Amino acid sequence: MFDSRIYNFSAGPSALPRDVLETAAAEMMNYGGSGLSVMEMSHRSSAFQRILDDAESDLRDLMGISDRYSVLFLQGGGTLQFAMVPANLMRKSFKADYVLTGMWTKKAAEEARKYGDVRIAATSEPSGFTEIPSVGPDDFRADCDYVYVTGNNTVFGTRWQSYPDTNDIPLVCDLSSGILSERIDVDRFGLIWAGAQKNIGPAGLVIVIVRKDLIGFASPGTPTMMNYKIMDEHGSLYNTPPTYAIYMAGLVFKNLKSLGGIDAAEALNRTKAKRLYDCIDASRMFTAPVAPDDRSRMNVIFKTGDSDIDRQFVEGAEARGLTGLAGHRLAGGMRASLYNAVTAEAVEALVRYIEEFDKAHAGGSHVPHQNL
Repeated sequence: MFDSRIYNFSAGPSALPRDVLETAAAEMMNYGGSGLSVMEMSHRSSAFQRILDDAESDLRDLMGISDRYSVLFLQGGGTLQFAMVPANLMRKSFKADYVLTGMWTKKAAEEARKYGDVRIAATSEPSGFTEIPSVGPDDFRADCDYVYVTGNNTVFGTRWQSYPDTNDIPLVCDLSSGILSERIDVDRFGLIWAGAQKNIGPAGLVIVIVRKDLIGFASPGTPTMMNYKIMDEHGSLYNTPPTYAIYMAGLVFKNLKSLGGIDAAEALNRTKAKRLYDCIDASRMFTAPVAPDDRSRMNVIFKTGDSDIDRQFVEGAEARGLTGLAGHRLAGGMRASLYNAVTAEAVEALVRYIEEFDKAHAGGSHVPHQNL
């Protein structure tokens, strides 16, 4: 069987680093000699202000975020950002172009249509979202207020290897499941947002990194809590923020810095993903349906083609302490999420199980995919 700490491959809320959980446990009753838990602490206190300031400073350091950008710690999750982005950024033409690569971009586009003219500039829906469409500056309307993409697609397992050139049009990216997993050039984007529950911390927090010249243009009817300018002017403290989630995010940032930062995380993530994809490609039963050039390193989708066998695989994995492997209902099959906190040891345990299951159940031959 397995010990009390199982291997968590959930797409989110997802695994957190063990060191972070141990630190949080040790500080639960008494943070920094204050005699209080962070959960009991006033968000107006100097102690919490230091937590917030440190978290922002460490995130800026990790990602190379310049003073041209505001960093906001907000509530409402990613779904609220589907509305906040157009509410704040649709300001001139009230047009926006979206590149459709999965259900989250589709939901974002549907919400944005409530605020203006949304056009699907390109889509991979005809392929079942198994690839990233090729797009360039000519695919976008010259007068649109922004172009929107989802960096990594948790449901269908694709990722942008390189982000599209939009010329001077602000590029907006939902980076929820890719943030901190690989180095990106923040200066290429007008706005980046990320739900915390993948690579940052517990659910309940969303981080927005927005170029300062893009805020301050929300219409007068925009709800106060949806106005980036107001949140920025109040240092993310207009109302009570998700204080404990911010504290946990800060611990994750410090932990990542201690391990070598984003570059070290990216190197490990490349190794983990390659190990798992190589195993799947070499198997006789399993296939990874995503185009090799567009495969996600964070969410590995694989399946047998038989839903009953897929279910047996997931049930057997649970019995071994490998949890969270059932695929999304829209994609089926299996999904192994390999976020930063998922260890190489966990991936090795999954690889061993795939190999054993394949040997025990395969009854034919399988031609491996090219693994790029």
